[in-house]
Amino acid sequence: MSTVSAASILETQEPSIRDFDVNRIRRDFPILHQTVNGKPLVYLDNAATSQKPQKVLDTLERVYREYNSNIHRGVHTLSQTATTEYEKVREKVRSFINARSEREIIFLRNTTEAINLVAKCYGPANLKAGDEILITTMEHHSNIVPWQLLCEQTGAVLKIAPINDAGELMLDDYEKLLNEKTKFVSMAHVSNALGTINPVRQIVDLAHACGAKIMLDGAQAAPHLAINVRDLDCDFYTVTGHKMFAPTGIGILFGKHDLLEEMPPYQGGGEMILSVTFEKTVYNKVPHKFEAGTPHIAGAIGLGAAAQYISAIGLDSIASHEHDLLAYGTEKLQEIPGLTLIGTAGNKAAIMSFTLEGVHPHDVGTILDLEGIAVRTGHHCAQPTMERFGITATTRASLALYNTKQDIDALVMGVRKVIEVFG
Repeated sequence: MSTVSAASILETQEPSIRDFDVNRIRRDFPILHQTVNGKPLVYLDNAATSQKPQKVLDTLERVYREYNSNIHRGVHTLSQTATTEYEKVREKVRSFINARSEREIIFLRNTTEAINLVAKCYGPANLKAGDEILITTMEHHSNIVPWQLLCEQTGAVLKIAPINDAGELMLDDYEKLLNEKTKFVSMAHVSNALGTINPVRQIVDLAHACGAKIMLDGAQAAPHLAINVRDLDCDFYTVTGHKMFAPTGIGILFGKHDLLEEMPPYQGGGEMILSVTFEKTVYNKVPHKFEAGTPHIAGAIGLGAAAQYISAIGLDSIASHEHDLLAYGTEKLQEIPGLTLIGTAGNKAAIMSFTLEGVHPHDVGTILDLEGIAVRTGHHCAQPTMERFGITATTRASLALYNTKQDIDALVMGVRKVIEVFG
């Protein structure tokens, strides 16, 4: 049996991909090369979860095959190796979003948990009855419900900034809602239901001008856009790993260090402490103060591999490829009789949500699945957004770096088949 040392676990350096080659990229994703219902898989459900490249799959296997062990405090070789590899990811993620310090990176399960942490740990100490929290009509439920719970707890009031018929934030109305009572703003960087890319730097500046803190939900931004939290100057930012080619159950919360220092722990348990007696517990330093219990070790290391993979390709190249696909797909879908696109913002990420006259989205999704095409149907955990457009659900096709124009052609043919079926 071979022994394992930290030196033996070398990171595979991904060569820089100067010229975007989608066929080369597709070869990195084994799951794409299969048939579903006898048809080649066309995967267009990336806003729900993205597929995983071989680099990430190999990383996960290496963790469990070569140095699976619990991290921190272990003196044996496996534990020290696992700890080293785990903590390396903090620097990788810090670089990926350009945070100032690794101590501003907290590992959590996902964006949902990150928003709940801020609501529970920042909110009660900083909001009181009559204070206002401002969100928008386009938010995911995970950026609505935690703030409703906080309002119930503190007596604060939830305010909603409206969106227009294109699915864009009405910036003048947002600015008018900001006042001396506004203590916190939380907003999606990119809408999961509409694809709208919000003008977040302007939004952050306006929030700070009235003295409010602001969180940006980056779940849908991280796979598509370069994120620079220092340039944005946001107080908190969230990332979900499984939407950016990493495993499920891992994500991060970025928080400005001074704010994290002031906040109480999220949960109690191991790792978040320096010492415990029955009389008093002394909490660990940031970020470990917020990371109680054994974390998703392999998931975090997989997240690091995913961030490296994206960076090697280049987010500018990814964005350009997806923009071309979005323009092509929008044009082709608009040619289909009875199809209405929901979310037509001038600045969009690669999401195409639509309704089809006389056909429920679930029926659309079922027939597309028979053609091997995976889309998402329903309200996308954004029921207030659906209500804003007077609908209950949409069919959502969401793109990633490995999608092609052939995928969109298959989608268009599939939708036309739905129309044939329903007459």
